[in-house]
Amino acid sequence: MAKRRGNGEGSVYRRKDGLWVGQYKVQTSKGIKTKYIYSKTRKEAASKLAAAIAERNSGVVYDSEGLTVGDYLVEWLQSVRGTVRERTWKRSEEVVRLHLVPALGKTRLDKLNALQVQALYRSKLESGLSARTVRMVHTTLHKALKQAVRWSLIPRNVAEAVDPPRERNTEVRPLDEGQVKSLLRAARGERFETLYILAVTTGMRSGELLGLQWGDVDLEAGTLQVRRTVFNGRIEAPKTSKGRRSIRLTQTSVEALRERPRASEWVFCTRTGRPVSVHNVHNRSWKPLLRKAGLPPET
Repeated sequence: MAKRRGNGEGSVYRRKDGLWVGQYKVQTSKGIKTKYIYSKTRKEAASKLAAAIAERNSGVVYDSEGLTVGDYLVEWLQSVRGTVRERTWKRSEEVVRLHLVPALGKTRLDKLNALQVQALYRSKLESGLSARTVRMVHTTLHKALKQAVRWSLIPRNVAEAVDPPRERNTEVRPLDEGQVKSLLRAARGERFETLYILAVTTGMRSGELLGLQWGDVDLEAGTLQVRRTVFNGRIEAPKTSKGRRSIRLTQTSVEALRERPRASEWVFCTRTGRPVSVHNVHNRSWKPLLRKAGLPPET
């Protein structure tokens, strides 16, 4: 007489079509769930069942509970919000919404494979997306799937088996003295003339420049304080303590700031007094200015 299995040990039985089935139960976030394994022989089914139960008892149970990639990514985004900088979270949300969900959203999380992910990267490159943007897609997906592994939803991160495109290293060449003169000459009378003067004389980043408030500027002392950055309406403190710094102004910068109207608390603002978008400055002012100054478009 066969020995009866104890509670929690699972069971093995044969279906009418001759296939052997191993059945056992696991605890999930939604309660107890029955799982099945299939084999052609009873011995193989019993062996697989024992291995599965051993994994369950050791806490290694992978069960995404039918989650699609799209549903999981939405949950993942909500879980990491507040643990990363708002700008980082917003960038991840855009990648998920614009690139990952449309292409992979309907795929079950536990069925996602490396071939699908590699095909996604290839199609994005063929559609004209830059290698840098596709790498950002890869980074976001990799982080999300890494968390899914930690949560025991899937056994491995398929993004680790995929090769993201390589970025071409482009050398950044600073403007020489003649180019700086050409730039400032072309910017004379422009809306953001003062911004460009500060940029070439202080070395401040675009987000730092757009984050300047009049309270940060001391024209009598000839200094300004870097206290925040602005990126597409998001106002944030500098990432590091070194980012918070005092900068001594040249006489040219002081004079340009004295002549600039104070229409808002922000040194550079919209007509409604709000911080300016870096993309608007880049597309509507910087690019045309480079053409006017006869400078390379990649400057």
